[in-house]
Amino acid sequence: MVNFTPLPALIGGMLIGLAAVLLMALNGRIAGISGILGGLLPPTKGDIPWRLAFIAGLVLGGLGFAAFGGVSTIVIEAEVPLLIVAGLLVGVGTRMGSGCTSGHGICGIGRLSPRGIVATVIFMAVAMVTVFVTRHLIGA
Repeated sequence: MVNFTPLPALIGGMLIGLAAVLLMALNGRIAGISGILGGLLPPTKGDIPWRLAFIAGLVLGGLGFAAFGGVSTIVIEAEVPLLIVAGLLVGVGTRMGSGCTSGHGICGIGRLSPRGIVATVIFMAVAMVTVFVTRHLIGA
């Protein structure tokens, strides 16, 4: 593993968990990113400001991290059309699964939701099989 950074990953995970707990405690909402973004399409009256504030916080947090030199180089070796198709498939899968990996994994397991636990187990199993097939069987 070239980019294994356990301490920043641990701190990042703790901050994500803290944000999810604070959103639940202070606003009564689940911090599933796809659900928050999907709630803006179409927007529900009176439900827009907190969703926009949450998304703005995500963007500003990333920019703030970059401003303090926390930027790492990410190299994506796929073609743009493939990335677009992959993004659309993720979006469709998220809608079909009633949430994204972060929503089920962080908030679902945190709330002991059976649906979140089952979804996370399935996500992880499929990810392991995908890595095995692509790295060891196909050789990509």
